[in-house]
Amino acid sequence: MFDLDRLRLLRELSHRGTMTAVASASRLTPSAVSQQLATLAAEAGVALFEPTGRRVKLTAAGLRLAAHAQTILDAVEAAQIDMGLSTAEPSGTLVVGCFGTFAKAHAVRAIARAQTLFPGFHGILHELEPEDAVHALRVGRCDAAIVYSHSLVPRPVEANLFSRPLLEEPVLLALPESLSHLPLTVELADLADQSWIGGSRGTGGFDLTSRACGLAGFAPRVTHSIDDYELLLQMVSAGLGVSFVPSMALELFGNTGAIVRTPAGPSLRRTIDIVTRPAVASSPTFLAFVDALGMGGPRPSVVPDARPDRSGR
Repeated sequence: MFDLDRLRLLRELSHRGTMTAVASASRLTPSAVSQQLATLAAEAGVALFEPTGRRVKLTAAGLRLAAHAQTILDAVEAAQIDMGLSTAEPSGTLVVGCFGTFAKAHAVRAIARAQTLFPGFHGILHELEPEDAVHALRVGRCDAAIVYSHSLVPRPVEANLFSRPLLEEPVLLALPESLSHLPLTVELADLADQSWIGGSRGTGGFDLTSRACGLAGFAPRVTHSIDDYELLLQMVSAGLGVSFVPSMALELFGNTGAIVRTPAGPSLRRTIDIVTRPAVASSPTFLAFVDALGMGGPRPSVVPDARPDRSGR
């Protein structure tokens, strides 16, 4: 009989390609991962993987067993959930990985609401950026991941995971007071000589800035890399640069004094989804949290030049 932990490691290897990446995601050492997978190969009686440079390639047998591993692990989780459903009322713990802006705007209140409605429900929140949240979901450290993608930076469809849309919101421009003379709809080319504030390299915010400005015919001079929208808007208000900001962040931190404008060109949108494993998707605990979020569909835009006075994140 195959060990479930070893099957889980093989599944991760099929996604990540290196022992080091599997070890990091699973909180093990690379040598421990290698030993566990070697034991699994011995149990199977066939070679499951072979080295290809710095990566590892699954053999045909390894690919087949990885596919079986996904089916087996989903079935085990479904059985565990089913055995726990002695009543229709949500009960048990739901661990949610969520990026900070959405957590402050919605997830905290949803967890509190679900716990009030269902005393047996217990929500745990981990602040994680989308990639980290999905990794935590895959290895079982989270039960749900709340992720975002931008219209110009689509997120790949997550294989073997269930995804449910939560909302779609516009992405607008935040400008300092010195640019308040600009019209409500701003041509990005008119900001080509400005310093830009973007997200960290490799994040959706960084890529959105590069791609949107590239479509307008210039490469933005990204001077500051900031992932915290409250700090970012404070910097915009201080005249340190201009930036793209999603509507949700403007509603939360619009009291910093930044000027809001709509970028001309292709409509810029941010889509937010909740992702989970298929076995969890139908559980009362997960559905109770989604219902407590109370959302679905597009989000209304912040009116350009409006300065919402709500704070928090």
